[in-house]
Amino acid sequence: MGRIKTEMVGQTFGPFVRDYTFRDLELFALGCGAGIDGKQDLIYLNEHDEREPRLKVLPMFGAMLIVDSEVTRTIDYGYNYAGSLHWGFDIRFHQPITKLSDRVETKVKLAGLYDRGEGKGLLAQHIGDSYDSDGTLLFTNESWDCLIYDGGWGGPAAPKDVVEMPDRAPDAEVVETIPFNQALIYRLSGDFHPQHIDWDYAAANGEPRPILHAISYAGVVMRHFISTYIPGEPERLTRFKTRITSPVHPGSTLTTRLWQVGDHEARFALVDTDHPEAKPHLNWGVIEWT
Repeated sequence: MGRIKTEMVGQTFGPFVRDYTFRDLELFALGCGAGIDGKQDLIYLNEHDEREPRLKVLPMFGAMLIVDSEVTRTIDYGYNYAGSLHWGFDIRFHQPITKLSDRVETKVKLAGLYDRGEGKGLLAQHIGDSYDSDGTLLFTNESWDCLIYDGGWGGPAAPKDVVEMPDRAPDAEVVETIPFNQALIYRLSGDFHPQHIDWDYAAANGEPRPILHAISYAGVVMRHFISTYIPGEPERLTRFKTRITSPVHPGSTLTTRLWQVGDHEARFALVDTDHPEAKPHLNWGVIEWT
């Protein structure tokens, strides 16, 4: 383990610039499983007229901007890249994306580095603000990474984060099988970590096959929530928070469990359909909307 560069805490990096068109928005939605049967969730995929596209934007697009390869390689505080896993995130949507061709700039603050202990890893807290070309703040994303090979360096303990989950059957469940090539599609949105495509790399890090990007399967949950509670109106989302608690292997069948806990608030978990007693893939999830 190299020296952890704690002096980087508090620094802001960027802006990281992302130019996009409607094709990038569609590619991202495909990477989150939209349209796997050629029919569902076409609101994110059918631009109607490529000269003057009309399209709904899957809001999870905003979460991707803070974890693409340019950001993670730039904010290098001395960690082992092979052990880099997305731990969780809490994104708040201030304004929906309405421009189908634009430039988004994201400024990312390294807000904290925390030590889980020897063999348990390091937690890194990033806070990113993303703005459109007019300077409008679109999203604020508090994103956490776990660097599994970098614990035990003597840093502070991570703050507690408690989300209460309902002790009852879900109000709704949605089942979906992840296509075997979903990670190969999603990585084209900008996260090129080899753990999502390289079988030898995955095996060297204890996985039977390359794993799916966490933003991708969080996007699956977001699609399920929207179609269940606010069909056709993704722009109503104001918050999506989750902890990433186990990896997803493409080809798995997953169940999104949804509980409504208020007029405009829900909880969720994402579990293996065939092994629902196993550790969830996503847990302690919070969704808020208008």
